[in-house]
Amino acid sequence: MRLLRLLGPAAVLLIAGCHSAFIDATISNATDKPISLVELDYPSASFGTQTLAPGGDFHYRFKILGSGKLKLIYTDTANTEHDVAGPNLAEGEEGTLTVTVQDSGVEWGGQLKGHKRDDFTIAPN
Repeated sequence: MRLLRLLGPAAVLLIAGCHSAFIDATISNATDKPISLVELDYPSASFGTQTLAPGGDFHYRFKILGSGKLKLIYTDTANTEHDVAGPNLAEGEEGTLTVTVQDSGVEWGGQLKGHKRDDFTIAPN
């Protein structure tokens, strides 16, 4: 009987499962030239890749701790560094984020939701 009392709450937790909010991000190079030193800064951390080939994608999954603005930094083939501000994110948000580097600039998109706001779509810049 004691064992049943101890295992009952554990079984409920296993059935209910745990959920942690993550963002599935994709950085895409929609130009005809490679870009290098690609870095996406987000609240509390950053990620990136050394080189992203023309037409290439880089995928990364992250969790937001805190809140703040996104920023993409990359270097083009003329060795010019680009520093592009993105939308704000807040702790607890989850969903998808797309960052597309184009000849005309950077486009931000995605579907995010969180406990601090309703679902929203990031409009392109």
